[in-house]
Amino acid sequence: MLAALFFYLFAIVLIGASFMVVTVKNPVHAVLFLILAFFNAAALFVLLGAEFLAMILVVVYVGAVMVLFLFVVMMLDVNFTELRSGVLKYLPVGLVVGLLLMVELIFVVGAWVTAPKLASDAPTPPSAEVSNTEALGRLLYTDYVYLFEAAGLILLVAMIGAIVLTLHHRRDVKRQDIGEQVRRSPETAVEVVKVETGRGLQ
Repeated sequence: MLAALFFYLFAIVLIGASFMVVTVKNPVHAVLFLILAFFNAAALFVLLGAEFLAMILVVVYVGAVMVLFLFVVMMLDVNFTELRSGVLKYLPVGLVVGLLLMVELIFVVGAWVTAPKLASDAPTPPSAEVSNTEALGRLLYTDYVYLFEAAGLILLVAMIGAIVLTLHHRRDVKRQDIGEQVRRSPETAVEVVKVETGRGLQ
């Protein structure tokens, strides 16, 4: 009874926060509502016994991605009123795309059929002595280790590509050259100038 009560509580708050994300006008408030939605989704994962997924959702998305979005929105000071000025121009296209997606979802949900042998073909759950996190780690690093490494390689390539695309070298900016600093000698680094009395450097 208590678990069902918490489930409905977290689910209602999650749906409300998700609705507020797409309806509020202030982008900072939208990010904060999205963080609230992530916390409630993590609580639902805990109720389902997937504590590892709950911690990943909190640590990765709330602790890194959403905070990054929040700082970017606050630091860039984007004029969202100007961005929303052309929304009405694209509203018909958006309505058509939304209608098509809704029709596709209706077809998918209407044609959904549960396999008759789904329960019997399900994999055997791990023993009670193995925690959820340990069982997931064994599965990732044994059966799916190559796919896991490929996913990491794809993310690395994507990160390098993003850095290369956004890195702009400005010629008028003075940069540090480590090799040139190491090659310097006292003769080239220090200049002794004899200044006459009453006169400054020219």
